[in-house]
Amino acid sequence: MKRVSQCLILAAGNGSRIASVSGGIPKPLVPLCGVPLLKHVMMSSQQAGINNFVIVAGYRANLIRRWLNTRSFPGISVTLIENLEYHKANGVSALAARQQFDNPFLLLMADHIFEPKTAKALLQQPLAHDEVILAVDSKLGDVFDLDDATKVRREGSHIVEIGKDLARYDALDTGMFLCSPALFDRLESAKRDGDCSLSDGMRQLAREQKLRAFNIGGAHWHDVDSPEALVHAEKMFDRNFCGNPIMETFAGV
Repeated sequence: MKRVSQCLILAAGNGSRIASVSGGIPKPLVPLCGVPLLKHVMMSSQQAGINNFVIVAGYRANLIRRWLNTRSFPGISVTLIENLEYHKANGVSALAARQQFDNPFLLLMADHIFEPKTAKALLQQPLAHDEVILAVDSKLGDVFDLDDATKVRREGSHIVEIGKDLARYDALDTGMFLCSPALFDRLESAKRDGDCSLSDGMRQLAREQKLRAFNIGGAHWHDVDSPEALVHAEKMFDRNFCGNPIMETFAGV
C-alpha cells in the first residue's frame, strides 16, 4: 500500500461541554500543558509521517484560521475548510472535506491526544480499497469517562457494533481511523434529514464487514472533552506522553 501522508482533522464542534473553561475560543485551541489541542494532534501526526493536513473548522472558524495563519509548521501543508453546518453531527464535517481525498488517509479528532507511535503503527496497517480500520483500546478500566466513550464490539478482527450506549462491548473507540475514501460513500448513504455522525457511517461499514479493529495495546490516548477531562489529561501528560516530542520541539505556542 502506498504510504499514507494525508490527515483529516475534525475541529468543527462548539465544545459546549468544555465552554466553562475555554473562554469562548474553539475547543481545538484550548491549551493542554500550554499547547493548543489542535497543535498536539498535528505534531503527533507529523511525527508519525503525515505531511498534508485538511482541517474542518466550524464554530468560530475565523479564530482557527487566524491561529494557523500566524504559526509556522515546517515540513507540512495545511488546508482549512469551513463547515457552516457545524451544529450537525461530525459526519457532516467529514463530508465537507470529501473532495480533498482520493487516497487512504488518517482521520482524527481535534480533541483526542495520542502518542505518535500509535498513529505510526496504524498507518502501517494494510488497508483494502473499501474499508476503514479503527484504532481501539481494550484497556476498559483506564479510560477517564467510560460513560461518554464510544464503545465497540469485535468478532475476530472485525468490528460488528459501535456506539456510546452498547450494552455489550470489548473495546473503546480512540478517535483514530485509517480510512479509504469509501468512507464518504457510507456517510452519504447514512444521512437522515441531511445529518449523520461518523458512527452512522461506521455502523454501515460494520454491517458490510468493512470495519476492522487495530488494538493499540499499552499505548495511551485521551479524549479532552470536558473541564474534568482537561484537568485529568494535564495530570497524566508528563507520565503517559513523556515520549511525545511536541513539548521539546514545538514548545512555542
